[in-house]
Amino acid sequence: MSAILLKRISMDIFKRNYFILFSIFIFFLFQGCHQTGKKKIIHAWEQSGTPVNLMIKYPRNGTLFPPEITAPTIIWKEKVYKSTLWLILVEFCNGEKPIIEFTEETTWQPDPEQWERIKANSTNTGVKITVLGVRPKNPQKILSAASINIHTSTDEVGAPIFFRDVPLPFIYAVKNLAEIKWRFGNIDCSEPPPVLLENLPICGNCHSFTRDGNTLAMDIDYANDKGSYMITGLEKNTSITVDKIITWSDYRREDGENTFGLLSQISPDGRYVLSTVKDRSIFVPLDDLYYSQLFFPIKGIVGVYDRKTGEFWSLPGADDPLYVQSNPTFSPDGNKVLFAREKYHRNIEAEESNRVVLPASVAAEFIEGRREFKYDLYSVPFNEGIGGKPEPVPGASNNGKSNFFPKYSPDGKWIVFTQADNFMLLQPDSKLFIIPAEGGEPREMICNNSKMNSWHSWSPNGKWLVFSSKERGAYTQLFLTHIDKNGLDTPPVWLENMLPPERAANIPEFVNTKADRIISIEDKFSGTGNYSLSIGYMKLESGNFKGAIESLTKAIETNPDDPLGYYYRGAAREAIGDYKGVIDDFNKFIEYEPNSVSAYIFRGTAFVQKKDYENAVRDFNKAIKLDPDDDLAYYNRGYAYLDQGKYIEAIEDFKKALILNPKNKAARANKMSAEQKLLQTAEKEIKDTSGIESYKE
Repeated sequence: MSAILLKRISMDIFKRNYFILFSIFIFFLFQGCHQTGKKKIIHAWEQSGTPVNLMIKYPRNGTLFPPEITAPTIIWKEKVYKSTLWLILVEFCNGEKPIIEFTEETTWQPDPEQWERIKANSTNTGVKITVLGVRPKNPQKILSAASINIHTSTDEVGAPIFFRDVPLPFIYAVKNLAEIKWRFGNIDCSEPPPVLLENLPICGNCHSFTRDGNTLAMDIDYANDKGSYMITGLEKNTSITVDKIITWSDYRREDGENTFGLLSQISPDGRYVLSTVKDRSIFVPLDDLYYSQLFFPIKGIVGVYDRKTGEFWSLPGADDPLYVQSNPTFSPDGNKVLFAREKYHRNIEAEESNRVVLPASVAAEFIEGRREFKYDLYSVPFNEGIGGKPEPVPGASNNGKSNFFPKYSPDGKWIVFTQADNFMLLQPDSKLFIIPAEGGEPREMICNNSKMNSWHSWSPNGKWLVFSSKERGAYTQLFLTHIDKNGLDTPPVWLENMLPPERAANIPEFVNTKADRIISIEDKFSGTGNYSLSIGYMKLESGNFKGAIESLTKAIETNPDDPLGYYYRGAAREAIGDYKGVIDDFNKFIEYEPNSVSAYIFRGTAFVQKKDYENAVRDFNKAIKLDPDDDLAYYNRGYAYLDQGKYIEAIEDFKKALILNPKNKAARANKMSAEQKLLQTAEKEIKDTSGIESYKE
């Protein structure tokens, strides 16, 4: 090997090693500066004290975390923006080496190793977390700082949570029911827990579990019956089949009153179920992403279903028709029932509608603040359904507020309930309160966030409470609080990993089982004959008329002798202007139901659109003969006369419609139009007559 070649190889080795050595030098120099910078910032803070320009938004001072939870995200906000670099200092009371980190963000999350250190050293004494704001050019000047102390509980949560994961706003969810998911998992998850049930194209809602966690009960629309309710034992792979579905509509079906069966609950031992029956609720969409619906019952009594005997009856003490009695819940031993009560409010338009979701106009007086609606909590003995005398719950009644969603602690010592100025579900000002089970002075809970706190559930061990809140934005999130033997709770713990982005969590329920016990809940009733009919009706109600026609056509093909398929498809066709289709469908429906007033009105209206006035008037005459008090029959016949220029007949029909229903604004407007046209016609005739006489002269 030549000397030149040796020299060249030596130079290559030197360059390579020089680069490595230089890189190591720069790394240690940076680390040294970084460490020096940390020390300078901490020293400056110790010398200057704590400026007040910073607020740690989460967690709050004194937050108690469950031992199994994953690392939280520390979130802070500078009141006046000055800092561009943040130092996080985690100090331990036992002399353990502190954690010191830099970040340019206004959030910081401990890594798993750091979080385990924090939890291990915060069970007996708190851990202090300090956030310091500086600018890198002048790190010795502390621009803002704040500190909190957090703790870790020795009490595990010990049970998974079952909840709905929904899109917003509410009206979008109604029109896209298949996008709603039901999740089930522990709080130790680092990502959203598994989905148990999804792609259910009909509405599933309030759910509850037996004390042993072996049985699930849930509102679920089936076969076009809003009162349908599913009760099933839980298996690894649970199937929802037709034989597991009952309907609250079977309670006194002969009355002819609607029953939607909302806000139901199964008894701790699984034998009985309670629900609101013969009910009507204000349930309207609102144009607000945060609070996109208004829901509260205005009519109803508490009904009982006995799974052993298959019988339905009302619960004495919670079945007074002068009141709305709703939102029932059992005591842990099943001996008492709590419920929300207020005077019955009659809303004719709401009560006459078969739809769950109503137009916002029905609730105008409530939305505009012209009428209030406040519930008191009452208790009544259950006595295996015999009931008893209702008594107001001290501390949760007669307080000028609306009190609802009561839940007993598993040991029966406490009641946590929701309170707001008015109404029930999804109230911005709603907060959680706790009272002794026998009633007493209510205490506003520490865990309350600033925006909507509602729908809560106790862990089976009675140590923790999960609840919903909009503290983190429009999409409702889940939070926890610890409750000790004296009923004292702690600041909220955000379950930040339970949901994907832009999804809302609601109806969280702890289940007394293990998370891996249930893998899936499957819809096994979709192949039944009435399923397409139910789907079609749901699409019709949500305004998806083309989708409704498609589903209802399948329903008719499956069961051509079910007249409801023709009725609903005719209604959907009317909405898209297919008047020939309307006539065809109601021809078929009337073959099965020749005494249906609404069918003749539907078909008559379609005849009017096709200018077939003879058949239209014939249908309206038939509807009036069947029900002389139906204002819509007179109104539509009046409209047919108006369209033909028969103004006198039209005016008489509009007058009759207004006598029967003074709120029929369309009848009033068309009556005025008919009167005006009649006057114009008379004036024209007079003018024409005058012209003829002048010519003769």
